[in-house]
Parts: sequence; C-alpha cells; structure tokens
Amino acid sequence: MTINEAAKQFLSQPRIAVVGVSRDSKQAANFVFRKLRDSGRRVIPVNPAVTEIEGTTCYPTVKAIPDGVSAAAVFTSSKLSEQIVRECAEAGVRFVWLHRSVGGGSASNDAIAVGRGAKLVVIPSGCPAMFCEPVDFGHKCMRWCLQLTGSIPKEIDA
Repeated sequence: MTINEAAKQFLSQPRIAVVGVSRDSKQAANFVFRKLRDSGRRVIPVNPAVTEIEGTTCYPTVKAIPDGVSAAAVFTSSKLSEQIVRECAEAGVRFVWLHRSVGGGSASNDAIAVGRGAKLVVIPSGCPAMFCEPVDFGHKCMRWCLQLTGSIPKEIDA
C-alpha cells in the first residue's frame, strides 16, 4: 500500500484518537488534534495526566475511550509507543500512525513490529497534517522533503 493510500484510509476513519496531546497547546499533537477536528473529523484526545484538552474530554488510554476508535495518531516518545500500539490492538484500533517528521518521533522498531504482528495498518513516520486537506505550505514542504530523503516511505506493509 502506498503512503498516500494509507494516509487516505487513516483520515477517512470516523473516530480518531490523538495520543500524547499536551497541556501545552503549541505541541505537535495538539496542532494535529485541532487540524483533524477543524476538518470535520471526530477526534478524541488521549493523555493519562489530563482530563480535558481545549474543551474536549481527554481519556487516559485508547482502551478507555467509550465506543472506541478505529484509528490512533501517536505523539509520545518512542519508549512508550510499543505499549500504546499494543493497547490499540487490544482496543480494536485498525490504523496507527506513529508521528515522526524530524528527530526521533514516536516510531520504534518494536512498536512497528507489534502493530504489524496484530495486523494493524501502521504508518511509521510522517504526520497526519501532511496529508489532511487543506495541507498548509509548511507541511507540504516537509512531506516533499521527507519523501525525497526516504524518511517517509513510499509504501508501507499493510
């Protein structure tokens, strides 16, 4: 599956969790939370240390979300991502996006392996904002650069 196809499927999900939102509204997770919400998607924030983000109830884990979600964007450290992917699989999540643009990001080989072993569609890098229309100029440039350098794969295992 191409990264564009995977991103389109991820973004077409009716309910998307954003794991790793912060009290700091300037964080990448919060930006993506707002971007997805403002584009008309039902977005649920996840952070065990917060009960509300920008007027929306925040849940401690993906498994705690009433009625579940079918997709989760993960914005935590890579040290936590394996456990989060495991919880996503247990909660019936089908699509997991491990955020990574520049720097370490959320992806880890173990998290990717857990997701693929559970038959999830795992997007191992990039950012949903690079594919969520309308894409801002900065995210278009980052997507182009990261795809050019191979930091965002052209295809993913699905």
